[in-house]
Amino acid sequence: AINPGNSGGALVDLSGRLVGINTAIFSRSGGSVGIGFAIPTSMVQLVARQAAAGGGQVQRPYFGADLQEITSDLAAGLGLDRPRGVMVLNVDPQGPAAAAGVQRGDVIISIDGTEIFDPNGFEYRFATRGIDGTARIGILRGARNLEAQVALAPPPETVPRDEIVIEGRSPFTGVRVVNLSPAVAEELGVRASDGVVITGILRGSIAERVGFRAGDIIRSINDMTVRSTRDLEQIAGQRLRIWRLLFERGGQVRQAVVRG
Repeated sequence: AINPGNSGGALVDLSGRLVGINTAIFSRSGGSVGIGFAIPTSMVQLVARQAAAGGGQVQRPYFGADLQEITSDLAAGLGLDRPRGVMVLNVDPQGPAAAAGVQRGDVIISIDGTEIFDPNGFEYRFATRGIDGTARIGILRGARNLEAQVALAPPPETVPRDEIVIEGRSPFTGVRVVNLSPAVAEELGVRASDGVVITGILRGSIAERVGFRAGDIIRSINDMTVRSTRDLEQIAGQRLRIWRLLFERGGQVRQAVVRG
């Protein structure tokens, strides 16, 4: 059991082998109910290696594709005997997956020989490979079984961050924003896409009162697409009576209306 004071300690199996680092328990009362959480050793080893190398920042490899879980209905439509693998929805044309020949519609069934069942499982196994070298990706493309050697490279800075703080009087006054790139998305733990992401909010600002949070991704304002921090700065400088805001928070797209 994981009890108060165990966090950060070793989680071992019956043979004394390290399997993880304890983090927390699930409990409604504060006492142990037998459900605990730990960081797997594979992830700990990745962080420890990079820390020992003195890089100052943990980097995880960037795959460069959006993935979808294979449901029972989708498996039947694809002619699979059972739900397994993940389907490739979109491929970043500048990413490692595209460079290795991965295509939209491919079904990824394994990584380095280990079978894959869902996007989270693939992303975890790919991320814990570390930087440098390649990962062997098993693919179903129609009736063909293929393999791709995907480079284990850090996420690219495809666009400059161009960090700014919005001033003036608008719902965005007081937000600190950067352009969203794969590298920024990895760093902040948000989905990589076009747009700008809020990295901070000045205390007492209009943006704080509106309810924006760090990590929110600004998509559009009054149907005007926001693709860069300069777009946001330009739109925020307008005198508008009604602000129709479209933004993403925690993977969910939200709408809000604010009066000027």
